[in-house]
Amino acid sequence: MRQVPPTPRRGRLGSRGLAAPIRMCVGCRVRTAKSDLLRLVVIENVLVPDPRGRLPGRGAHLHPDLGCLELAERRRAFPRAFRLAGPLDGTMLRDGLAARAAQQQDGRTVSDV
Repeated sequence: MRQVPPTPRRGRLGSRGLAAPIRMCVGCRVRTAKSDLLRLVVIENVLVPDPRGRLPGRGAHLHPDLGCLELAERRRAFPRAFRLAGPLDGTMLRDGLAARAAQQQDGRTVSDV
């Protein structure tokens, strides 16, 4: 009897042949590998990027792109994702993503947001 190696259920194959964790972007709602997205948390009603994924609390994931941020704000996705009432301040996040986009256009190396 021929044995077939197990295949991952979803996601991309990692270096060990295992499926990478999958998350959904709250902006464009595309499911992709967790490593391609930026984790966000809320600290005192301010959206804070968590590139290492270590900050406590409920997290939401977003592509590190201004377009996805604008979509999420337009759809009012952040209060739903974090299960909070009221608007959240995203100016720090917006500034970080704009700086990242400017660095990419200039051809410089990109650091964490």
